[in-house]
Parts: sequence; C-alpha cells; structure tokens
Amino acid sequence: MTTSDSGKDVTTLHIAQNPEADELLGRSPLAALVGMLLDQQVPMEWAFTGPYTLAERMGSDDLDAGRIAAYDPDAFTELFTAKPALHRYPGSMAKRVQQLCQYLVAEYGGDASAVWRDAATGADLLDRLKALPGFGTQKAQIFLALLGKQLGVRPPGWREAAGPYGEAGSHRSVADITGPESLVEVRAYKQEAKAAAKAAAKKAKAAKKPGTPRKK
Repeated sequence: MTTSDSGKDVTTLHIAQNPEADELLGRSPLAALVGMLLDQQVPMEWAFTGPYTLAERMGSDDLDAGRIAAYDPDAFTELFTAKPALHRYPGSMAKRVQQLCQYLVAEYGGDASAVWRDAATGADLLDRLKALPGFGTQKAQIFLALLGKQLGVRPPGWREAAGPYGEAGSHRSVADITGPESLVEVRAYKQEAKAAAKAAAKKAKAAKKPGTPRKK
C-alpha cells in the first residue's frame, strides 16, 4: 500500500478505468511499464488496458519479461493484432514491447522494478527510464511522476527530475489520474496543450511566409 499526493492510501491505479486492468497495473511493475510504452496515439484507457489484455492472451494473470523476450516475434505480433487490437499500430508496438522486455532481461534480469528499486536520486532514475527502449524524455518523466505520485517511489529530487509532470496538484498526464474526474481534467489539459501547439506552429509558419512585394 502506498500514499498518493493527496495523502490517501492507494492500493491500485485508476488509469485504465477497468478494475481488472487497473489492479494489474498496481501490482505489476512490468504491466505499468508496458502501459506507459503503449500510451501514444491512442486513448489513455486503451493503452493501459493493453497489459491486462496481453496477459490474458498469453494465458497468465501477469506479464513475464523473460517469456515475452523469448517469444516468437510473429506469434507475439499476432497477440497484438488479434481483434480487438491492443493498439492502433499493433505490429510496431508488439516489436517495441518485445524490445523493452529483452532490454529488461539483459540489464535487470527481467525484473522491471529493479529499474527504480535502488535509484539514488530522481536524476538517476530518469536516466534509467530514458535508457529503456521506447522511452524518450517526456515518457520517462511522466512515468517517473507516476512512480512518485501514486506508487511511492520517491528518491531525492524526483519531482524536479519529473519536470512539470512532478508538480503537486497538476493534471498534465496519466500520473495525475486517480479516477474518472481527474481523467477528464487530464484529457482537457492535453487537448488544450495540443491546440496551443497547433496555433503556435501556424503562427510560426505565417511569420516565415514572405510578404507580398510592393508594386512600383
């Protein structure tokens, strides 16, 4: 049992908005990592339900990095492409998940929690997360924030390392989803940020456009 930013005890996550999927995310470090990996270009609930669906299709109640790492690539892709597909891009994401597990086996003996278990500082943990296949800086910071805010993994400087996603009381990412209401708030923030980025890009493009020459 861990404690959230609000001071409440947390026994499970509420990102997938599906009791069974969220229960798996809360008890399985690998499932949480895979959910974070899948969280791109699809709704958050879809991404974080993926680990539960994958475990079911593998005939298990959890994910095993060693088993996934050694799985036949074509057969593993079929687990992702079977309807309903685990992702909008099931083929490429199956490959990424397998690469992630192969890395975990090679570097951490297949133990996903070892990525953060003995991290000395937030910066150290961020570097470890960024080294994971499929994890860029933003994804690593969001997952670091999730670890700190909801899973009790809080090495010194974790909020600073997580950047804006580590701010208390924010609603920027999956790290801040604790139920349906916060999911709506996070989704609204993402939509606003996307609209702002689009407007900024449009403005920048207009500024670069050469002006109409004056007639003599």
